[in-house]
Amino acid sequence: MTQRTASVERNTLETQIQVKVNLDGTGECNLDTGVPFLEHMLDQVARHGLIDLDITAKGDLHIDAHHTVEDIGITLGQAVAQAAGDKKGIVRYGHAYVPLDEALSRVVIDFSGRPGMEYNVKFERSSIGEFDVDLFHEFFQGFINHAKVTLHIDNLSGDNAHHIAETVFKAFGRAVRMALAADPRMQGVMPSTKGSL
Repeated sequence: MTQRTASVERNTLETQIQVKVNLDGTGECNLDTGVPFLEHMLDQVARHGLIDLDITAKGDLHIDAHHTVEDIGITLGQAVAQAAGDKKGIVRYGHAYVPLDEALSRVVIDFSGRPGMEYNVKFERSSIGEFDVDLFHEFFQGFINHAKVTLHIDNLSGDNAHHIAETVFKAFGRAVRMALAADPRMQGVMPSTKGSL
């Protein structure tokens, strides 16, 4: 399998974002987004997914973090899709359960070539520090639309919003890692009955 890296730049009226990924990395992470809690979550994705992430973003944070968070999801999705290439030889499906104290979340992903998401995460409060919890959905929606994956996210238990969010992002990183791992028995083969994903 060739080196799976990508660099994507996205510029809109609201945001300017650069994302570099290495799907076969060690979990190194360099983040400068202006959204500290999202950076904390992306660091978990990198560490648990063993994906090297380099993300810089400038956005209209004087309004709120919505455009920045959504556009980071979009750009990360584009970078992951580009780095995954034709997806020959990958496992394709990935899943993970991650606990943190009272919280437990499950993430299941399929690098299907079709965007789809089921998001079942309920928070008892509207924000974690300065971060609006509604933006987690926007991040993942942006990601799946551009990575073209099917993603199921379920929080199974939890009271602490920080713990819930962290279990979701850690499980997401681990599920991505499993799905994009090389399957030696599928070398050069598309993991699909259609011959394409």
